[in-house]
Amino acid sequence: MNQQIAFLGTGLMGAPMVRRLLGAGFPVRVWNRDSAKAQALVADGAELADTPAQAVDGAGVVFTMLSDGHAVEDVLFTHGTAAHLTAGTVVVDTSSIAPDQARDHATRLASRGIAHVDCPVSGGVAGADAGTLALMAGGAPDVIDRLAPVLAPLGRVTHVGPSGAGQVCKLANQQIVAITIAAVAEAMVLVQAGGADRAKFRQAIRGGFAESRILELHGGRMVARDFTPGGPARLHLKDLDSVAVLAQAQGLTLPQTNAVHQAFADFVANGGGDADHSALLLHLEGMNPRT
Repeated sequence: MNQQIAFLGTGLMGAPMVRRLLGAGFPVRVWNRDSAKAQALVADGAELADTPAQAVDGAGVVFTMLSDGHAVEDVLFTHGTAAHLTAGTVVVDTSSIAPDQARDHATRLASRGIAHVDCPVSGGVAGADAGTLALMAGGAPDVIDRLAPVLAPLGRVTHVGPSGAGQVCKLANQQIVAITIAAVAEAMVLVQAGGADRAKFRQAIRGGFAESRILELHGGRMVARDFTPGGPARLHLKDLDSVAVLAQAQGLTLPQTNAVHQAFADFVANGGGDADHSALLLHLEGMNPRT
């Protein structure tokens, strides 16, 4: 496989992923709508491209890490980037988009002889920095096997099924994360109201049945009241919107997901969209002003 990598989208998640690839010795050409974010990676060894088409020229693997399915559609197809890909190239979309969008992109690229893997990730900025992301890959098994050396610096990859399956698994992941964030936040509100210390509460239950990465990382954010975005609430809401669409299409009733979906919708509508998703605590505190 051609080892030249193009990486489209070098924001909060994309930038540390690029650094991991560079650190593993891969040549990486980068592009971002805000060129300053891509320019910052030149010092790490990346090559800067002025356009997506320039970035993918001659690349064997093209990563996309963009905000949503419309952004991926725009970059790959509306702006004609796909036309600059050569047969045999693999597009690895690590963005979180709707499963039907991923399948549509795969079909359109396949008509050009381009393989596509929907490979959303979980683990946040911390996981991207450390190379410990969970990568959920949907697509052809042989293509994913060939990508193993390229994906290894980013984290642990699991082939979860055919095209679109990666995005389905990411949506399920986002359900769990959202519901757990809400559970931890509600517990923090209860602890405060009952007169206990939130930091000591979190310390006390660490290692018990309530232990989780959410309690560790986002519980810590709640105690410190540091809601600098690692995962903005508006993007988590976007994923919960996609969960709702998929659930409706399958005739599913998901009461816990529905409740947390509404909570995130209200929080974003009231101005919380750019805060970290752990800031859902603020929404719950607003509902319980005496805490």
